[in-house]
Amino acid sequence: MTDESGKGLLTSKEVPEWFTYPPGFLRIYNQGLVNFEPWKIIKEDRLRYRLQGLKNRYPKRNVIPFAERQDNDDVACFEKGVVGVVIIHDYASQGWESREGFDSFWDWLRSALEETIYWD
Repeated sequence: MTDESGKGLLTSKEVPEWFTYPPGFLRIYNQGLVNFEPWKIIKEDRLRYRLQGLKNRYPKRNVIPFAERQDNDDVACFEKGVVGVVIIHDYASQGWESREGFDSFWDWLRSALEETIYWD
């Protein structure tokens, strides 16, 4: 499932055939839960910019970014062949970009919300 409504996510024409947004992600996004500092859900032009940048910098990776940190270059992504979420430290040298992974979108969200609590 993709965002065909024009509300800021990638459309089916923009994503590779292997990808669909996870239902949990769409649920959170559609509820407007998109900004929980230091993380922010990426949308609209910023999403397309990040997607292209990751493709250019890490051509061996098949990722779809969905959130970015405001205090560093970490980007949360869905990756082809990987269950869950991967964190890429964008602009790192190829081979050094992998930061961490989560078994599911919900596990990533729990971690992001914990970081929100300690952000102040």
